[in-house]
Amino acid sequence: MPPDQSEDPREWLRYAREDLDAARASLDQQWMAPRHICYLAQQSAEKALKAALWFVGVTPPRIHHLDALRNMLPSTWKVRIDEPDLAELTVWGMEARYPQEFPAISRDSARLAIETAEEVWASVLKDLTLDQ
Repeated sequence: MPPDQSEDPREWLRYAREDLDAARASLDQQWMAPRHICYLAQQSAEKALKAALWFVGVTPPRIHHLDALRNMLPSTWKVRIDEPDLAELTVWGMEARYPQEFPAISRDSARLAIETAEEVWASVLKDLTLDQ
């Protein structure tokens, strides 16, 4: 059995990058529902933040709230200093998963979700000093 890598920030970053790449690639696929793209973008940001938490020695809680995860990082981290608005992206972690009374999600919303996830990814990456 391979060693448990659930606490390895590099694995969390790899998964985050894969989710972001999948979201970006899906944007041009008309058959792909924008809600799936938004969900992938949210997942990317969540995993990037959790990678950062593992990196600083904090076990991330099993939550999807991106602002809460970001605020658990040291105040000197770029993603804390820049304080991107993660509220809209957080919504896609739950809202896009199940049928409910929610406005139709547009491709513009999906683009914005990807842009926000990319901002989180870039901010986290700048503060990490992992051997890549």
